Amino acid sequence: MPMSSMPMACIVFTDLDGTLLNGETYAYQAALPTLAQLTKRGIPVVPVTSKTRQEVAQLRQDVGLHDPFVVENGSAIYIPLDQDQFALPSGDDVDGYRVVQLGCNYVTARAGLKAIAQDLGRPLKGFGDWSIDQVVQLTGLSPAEAKQAKARDFTEPFMTPKNVPADQLREAVEAMGFRVVIGDRFSHLIGAEAGKGNAVQQLVKFFQTNNPEAQTIATIGLGNSPNDLDMLENVDYPIVLPGAHGAHPRLADRGWPIAPAPAPEGWAMAVENALTQIAA
Repeated sequence: MPMSSMPMACIVFTDLDGTLLNGETYAYQAALPTLAQLTKRGIPVVPVTSKTRQEVAQLRQDVGLHDPFVVENGSAIYIPLDQDQFALPSGDDVDGYRVVQLGCNYVTARAGLKAIAQDLGRPLKGFGDWSIDQVVQLTGLSPAEAKQAKARDFTEPFMTPKNVPADQLREAVEAMGFRVVIGDRFSHLIGAEAGKGNAVQQLVKFFQTNNPEAQTIATIGLGNSPNDLDMLENVDYPIVLPGAHGAHPRLADRGWPIAPAPAPEGWAMAVENALTQIAA
């Protein structure tokens, strides 16, 4: 069924690396026709990512995205001032965006990491401890990308400690009044109220406010790694993007549909398939 026959409002929430962008090459060209269709139908595409505002701003420009976006694992929502699909709640305006801060600020996150390290009796090193060259070596980013990745406003990514069980790390973090998104190489220290799920819920409310005639708002969410779980659990149609070797084991066993191919081809096919289901 073509998109034009969709009877309800819809929002697409998507992770970026390995989801909309190919995990190895960062290619996105194969998704452009679907993105153009979504724009034509007035369906917002909202990036929900661990990336910083500087990183996402660059990507939005490259890919041609123009809707709100969520940065640093659900720590803040940036809503363009020149759009009318989402209500603008109170907040500060920065570079043409209304900023809705959900998490803590960066200074607080840095202080929190030091306190948690002391509590655990283990050194925890984060992006703020490393030079641009060191971030390049650790991540494989280019120097320009590493600079954007270090331009943090709300959260601190740190090397996941090998000798601390995940439960112990989580307990220490929560005792200090923070949350942690634990990853294979890097974990992210975030504010207690931050989170991709909270950000999704807020954006749906802002959309509802400006679209009172929409009786139903169907939400599609696409992600590829455990740090997307918080988003995928808060949408109507969660979709898992596989990597070159299949879907991440922690996402593969939840009964959620797995896209037929890695990003960006799989992203385009999965979105079109979900829209067909919604419209049916």
